[in-house]
Formats: sequence, structure tokens, C-alpha cells
Amino acid sequence: MTADIARHDITGLVLAGGRGSRMGGVDKGLQMHAGKPLAQHALLRLAPQVGPLTLSANRNRQAYAAFGVPVWPDTLPGFAGPLAGFLAGLAHAGTPYLVTVPCDAPAFPADLVARLAAALVHEDADLAMAATPAPHGLAAQPVFCLLKTTLRTDLERFVAGGDRKVELWAAQQRQVLVRFDDAAAFFNANTLADLQRLQAHA
Repeated sequence: MTADIARHDITGLVLAGGRGSRMGGVDKGLQMHAGKPLAQHALLRLAPQVGPLTLSANRNRQAYAAFGVPVWPDTLPGFAGPLAGFLAGLAHAGTPYLVTVPCDAPAFPADLVARLAAALVHEDADLAMAATPAPHGLAAQPVFCLLKTTLRTDLERFVAGGDRKVELWAAQQRQVLVRFDDAAAFFNANTLADLQRLQAHA
């Protein structure tokens, strides 16, 4: 972690509040991978990088609570997507910063938070988002995001207007994209086939 943002000033949030519709409606975070639920892998990988550790979930909250971290449901109805998880995190975090990762990408970089934090400070930004190489520049990884918790009011205003896309909201902020060359580290299990690919490389 940089000297400018101490690890204990960052709340880590694992996003596990989706419908899992592309995986047949199962709760993705509780699907097993290499002997543990996917969400537990994400928590274990994020824990050394942050201070307080939390999880956003709308189903099976007792199962998630068994991982030993606070579990926050969306305040928006109807499985409103990642921004609803962001809002829950911003509403509960007692630190100046919140970092989000999805529950279904168990191999994200071990230096994710440190690099996002360094870029946020260096660019005097309010939000830092991971990005990976793409044929025509960089492809944002919008749910791998470090943001100042002071953005809560602006996000509430944005979702009140009916918008739900992380990148659209982020583009309205002072944001910086942070390049990570290993795109495979951000591979996430959206479908059962994706999960099988993960398991094959475990």
C-alpha cells in the first residue's frame, strides 16, 4: 500500500448480490472451486490488501455470514446490479475508501488494491478502475474499482435517475484507468462453462 492511502483506510467489498442468471440462477458466490466457494476465494485474496472486509449479498445471507465478515444486502430492489452493491458498501463503510471485486474472479492480482491506490493518489482522482489490454486500447474491468466513499451522494443521485451501468457513472467522476497486463487474472465465471474452465486450471 502507498504511504498516501493506508490499508486500514480501505474497506474491501466482495460483490455477490447478482441473480446468477447466466449460470442458471444459482448463487455464483457459493459455487465450489478448488475446495472452497468462489466468494470465499475472493475474500481470502482481498483480505491482505485491505482493512475491514465485507460482502454484498441478497440471497443465502446466512451462508455468506459463515465466512466471518459482515454481509450487506442491496438497498435497491430487484437485483439492480453492481452499482447497488457499490451503494450498499458506501452506505456502510466506515473508511475513506471502498474497493470492490466480484465474487466470481478468484485469481485477481495480489497487488490490485495497492496499484489502484497508487494511481488514484498520483492522478488526484476520486475513482480508480482496473483495465486490461484490448485490440483498440484498454478494456475497463468496472467491478474492480477503488473509490472515495464521499461519492455516495453522487451515486445515489445517479441510480435515482434509473441508470445502472458502472462505467457510465464512473465516466462522470474524476477517474483513472489502471493497466494490468495479465487479463487472465480478471477471468470471471459468468456461466457454468466458465466455472468448468476455472476448475480445470485449479
